[in-house]
Amino acid sequence: MSTDRQAVSPKDPATPEAAPSGAEAADPQAAGAGAGAAPDGDSDAPETGAESESGSVAEPESGADSGAAAGAESGAAAGDVAQPVVSEAAAELAAQKVERERIARRKAERQAPVDAGAKLSGKAADLLAAVRAVESGEKPSPVYFDEAPVAPRRAAEAPAAPRPARPAVPAPTAAGIDGVRAVLARGGAPEALAVPAATALGEDAAERLAEDPWQLLAVAAVRPAQADGFARALLGPDAGPGDERRAAALVGWLLEQAALKGHTALEAPALEAALAQYGVPDPAGSLERSIGEGAVLVFQEPLGPPVAEGEEQPVRVLVGLEGHALAEESLADGLARLANTFDAPADWEKAATGPGAELLRAVSGHGLVTHTGGEAARAEPLAVLAAARDLGLRVCLAAHTPLHGAVTVADLLSGAAGPGRDADGQFAVDLLVVLDAPQLDVESAAALVESVPDGARLVLSGDPGVLGSAGPGRVFGDVLAARACPQVVSRTPDPGPIGQLVSGIGVGELNQVEAPGKEVVIVPVRDAGEAVHRTVQLVAESVPRAFGIAADAVQVITPGHGGSAGTRALNTALKERLNPGPGRFGGFDPGDRVVHVPSPGRAVPATVVSADAQGLHLDASGARIVVPKERVETQVRHGWAVTAHQAVGARWPAVVVVLPGDAAQALSRDWVYTAFGRAERHLSVVHGVDQALPRAVAEVLPKPRTTRLTGLLRALVAAARDQPE
Repeated sequence: MSTDRQAVSPKDPATPEAAPSGAEAADPQAAGAGAGAAPDGDSDAPETGAESESGSVAEPESGADSGAAAGAESGAAAGDVAQPVVSEAAAELAAQKVERERIARRKAERQAPVDAGAKLSGKAADLLAAVRAVESGEKPSPVYFDEAPVAPRRAAEAPAAPRPARPAVPAPTAAGIDGVRAVLARGGAPEALAVPAATALGEDAAERLAEDPWQLLAVAAVRPAQADGFARALLGPDAGPGDERRAAALVGWLLEQAALKGHTALEAPALEAALAQYGVPDPAGSLERSIGEGAVLVFQEPLGPPVAEGEEQPVRVLVGLEGHALAEESLADGLARLANTFDAPADWEKAATGPGAELLRAVSGHGLVTHTGGEAARAEPLAVLAAARDLGLRVCLAAHTPLHGAVTVADLLSGAAGPGRDADGQFAVDLLVVLDAPQLDVESAAALVESVPDGARLVLSGDPGVLGSAGPGRVFGDVLAARACPQVVSRTPDPGPIGQLVSGIGVGELNQVEAPGKEVVIVPVRDAGEAVHRTVQLVAESVPRAFGIAADAVQVITPGHGGSAGTRALNTALKERLNPGPGRFGGFDPGDRVVHVPSPGRAVPATVVSADAQGLHLDASGARIVVPKERVETQVRHGWAVTAHQAVGARWPAVVVVLPGDAAQALSRDWVYTAFGRAERHLSVVHGVDQALPRAVAEVLPKPRTTRLTGLLRALVAAARDQPE
């Protein structure tokens, strides 16, 4: 699909002219871009966290944009106000940093050694030797890999004290921002980056930036080409592609880009190949220095079955950032603890009736259970909750998006909703059921599992066929692959023609289905302009007239935000038809359908109510939200049309999926499965991609993510089971 990439403008008059470095040559789009000019505020990565406007995130090895422009957009918006404001997304990231430090302290206090996945401490030589052994004579691996194999681990331990309440993140001071602004001006970078840079780099941001200009890469929208230009302006000819500071910053930046695609680690050869593409003259040495300095963590994971004594076990060497590594290990510990909680089933047999009977039997005897199935299968965990409540248990239902009778995972973790916490800071529940489990990333999953008390039960339920989480990790898929707990597979099919169509897509078949009530309608179009016209016609006239479904209950889904038939173009046309107005509240009017994005990966549908000095007032399924006016531009978008990543977890009476011709490359089986599966009664497909649609369903599989959870969890559960009674 056509894209409107977030970029740093090469037209800034303050940008110094310089010949492209090796990194710029490896990145044609960034070549000659200069020293970090102002972002254009057109990236939508904060809305999805995992989906660029072309429907996929950028490849680190190609040097392409990640599209992660949240920080720069926030900075551009906040640069015009007197007092800097830390966005909710920045606060969330800072709070996660505090949590990672807490987990690190807990890990350091443990007595038992960690056989795999430990941070370097006196063993750097062995681990670096492993890196060299893997690299020797081997062709660099691609960035995408199979799930992590088994890594030997210690037995599961008792859980540590739960995480403390998240402290407020202090905003950068005015003096700190002024200092950063002065350094940026010396390097020809735009003033709009001052707030996000000061927020990302902390109290001594100005000094750090002056000493190491490549730390500008900590700002989400800044790319290596812009950081190189900024460094040349500050350091002159000393700012070469082989500068150790540049290489160190690139290692962290590449791992952050990989995290945007869902990886929690990368193979060492792939990371070195990416460094080479950015012109680093000694990629292996640069990676060794980052490992030796503890800037990144290194892990050895065995490949294949165990070998005989005396033989050398083949391994792969993974490199990752500390936060993701610690979160993944903490999550594995917590899941193993729950999986090994019960020795015998509880006496719940009398309640084991109806659609959730099989699931209830599994839950009665195990602390951790997975449940898979389509939309109709949600009735089974709901039946289990009802039965458990009748048995006198304290229960809680959590979901990714707002759902009647459930709390969102975000609200549960923050304490804004849910059962609350006991004196030890853990959830006051006996049974926690989490729907939409594929949307859990490692950070939120670790926080969730760590808060489930001993003796409680956790059910992870979801549809493995939908798009994955916006954040790093493949939590639900890894737990399923580990086979460390009972897995209940629902046999309840989704009903009707839509259910039949979606079920076929899930196994790679795009079947024609009988739809006597016009439950599924294909609307062929020749170009993007016709796609927009027919979409507006369907939402405003055809669907309401034929099915009695109000226009506000019809959701449009399209692969990307940019382009002539992306969410921006469609929302403009739909607003003009359904709720015309001057947009006097930052582009919005009362009655506008919007999406509120308080942090990356969260998309809350809402309706504009009003605006005043406090900000924009929204109604989200009865809950009132006030978005401060300085955050409206970055956190609120029109919502008649959304991407599939924004729609996952929710359903509407009618859905119009728009597939213009330039969307062909964005399509994959999981995207089509997710988009088509959002419809309850009616699905219209505005079809302009010809054979690309059946080809995507049959051939374009989800890109795998490099993670370690499967191996960690298998080994932990096995070790616990092998311990003597």
